[in-house]
Amino acid sequence: MNAFDYFFENTSTLEKPFLAGPEEITFKNLHRECLDLASWLRKENCTGKNIIILSVNNLFMLKTYLSVIKSGNVCIPLDPNIELSNFEFIARLTEPSMVLVTENIRKRLDLDNYNCVLPSDIESIDTYKASDFEDDTDPEKCAEIIFTSGSTGEPKGVMISHKNLIANTSSIVEYLQLDSNDRMLVVLPFYYCYGLSLLHTHLRVGGSIVFNNSFIFLGKVIQDLLEYKCTGFAGIPSHFQILLRKSDSFKKTRFPNLKYVTQAGGKLATIFMDEFREAHPEIRFIVMYGQTEATARLSWLPPELLDERRGSMGRGIPGVELTVVDEKGEKIKPGEIGEVVARGDNVMVGYFNDEEGTRKTIRNGWLHTGDLGTVDEDGYIYLTARSKEIIKVRGKRVSPKEIEAVILAIPGIIDCTITGIEDEIEGEKLKASVVVRQDHKDSLTEDSIKKHCSKHLALFKIPGVWEIKDNLTITATGKKIKKN
Repeated sequence: MNAFDYFFENTSTLEKPFLAGPEEITFKNLHRECLDLASWLRKENCTGKNIIILSVNNLFMLKTYLSVIKSGNVCIPLDPNIELSNFEFIARLTEPSMVLVTENIRKRLDLDNYNCVLPSDIESIDTYKASDFEDDTDPEKCAEIIFTSGSTGEPKGVMISHKNLIANTSSIVEYLQLDSNDRMLVVLPFYYCYGLSLLHTHLRVGGSIVFNNSFIFLGKVIQDLLEYKCTGFAGIPSHFQILLRKSDSFKKTRFPNLKYVTQAGGKLATIFMDEFREAHPEIRFIVMYGQTEATARLSWLPPELLDERRGSMGRGIPGVELTVVDEKGEKIKPGEIGEVVARGDNVMVGYFNDEEGTRKTIRNGWLHTGDLGTVDEDGYIYLTARSKEIIKVRGKRVSPKEIEAVILAIPGIIDCTITGIEDEIEGEKLKASVVVRQDHKDSLTEDSIKKHCSKHLALFKIPGVWEIKDNLTITATGKKIKKN
């Protein structure tokens, strides 16, 4: 089955809006317009060709993404702010037959040498015939390639099949218990697997989505949640840090329609979860864990277990076997540390044009995540610091997360990142990059933060280098931009 057909299986004739907000389109119209565009793409490209999409979240992005998947070609959504060097690397690697792109991005990247298709080029396409799609799609076939940062610095293309998309969407819908009444405020871009999962699940159940491409304007986020009566919000750690600490407005605002929030994309310090639940006890806070190599999601922790399983990322979602193994591939005992591995229909086909990388990551049918963790007696998994994240200070091993947690406990601090920098005498020295609220920048000084640290940390764990600023710089996916 083509993933497109699965998404629309029960919703293709609905007259209700799928996309709400400044741009709006019903399920029925979206389905029909995507079929038209998919037919045209198939005539222009045949099938199995790589097609790049460059756009912010908007109606053009929505239609082109779904249409490429339906056409039997391979969709490659990229960051619209991508650097020219990265774009050229990916283009050389994937040899796209077409680039679906907005005019401003085409000009910025100077894409005259590529077969570019602009929003104005697809406005009047009306070519769909049922006979265009008589053959069923092989579910094992690659539907999209999502590029992530590789360990070498070069982007790695994760190949996701139609089966992967269907399996992960089904699992997420099941454990979140989504239905047609759900409406998600989407601040995560569609070149990011977490963002795409929001699109897939709400299409499947007949819910709706609202785009917000300007998370840095906190007031607009709050306004959209209220104005469009959103029932769900999905974010990564920095999103929740900004919501809770940049000002008091999010904590003090009541959201009568917001039923739940999900958090993935990194480990959020428990202090922020506590603050969120204290401010909004009526909203379910759901911790999740995943990887692009797993289509999106691997585990979840039900909100009623947040206190009992404090710090846990939960257990495998439906259809996913998730465990922790030692170097021999055997399951560890509770309290021991090993690598988190996963098995299920959501695990990627492999890395594009990288057989060696694929063999290292998928071994004996198991996805090796590269994340270290431990388990408790009931099988709940707790991530621990990767070995490369440990900093040695004066010969002693220091976990940055421990220090960050102490500093983040100070109410006026939005974010803290601990890194190791070279030092001629000590080998490595701890550096703290701290973001404070603007109305606290006079009181939260290096000395005052050090004084707080001295009450909770051994002397060698207190950073010797400090950078204090009042602005958290994040990417479109919400990832922190770190500068040493």
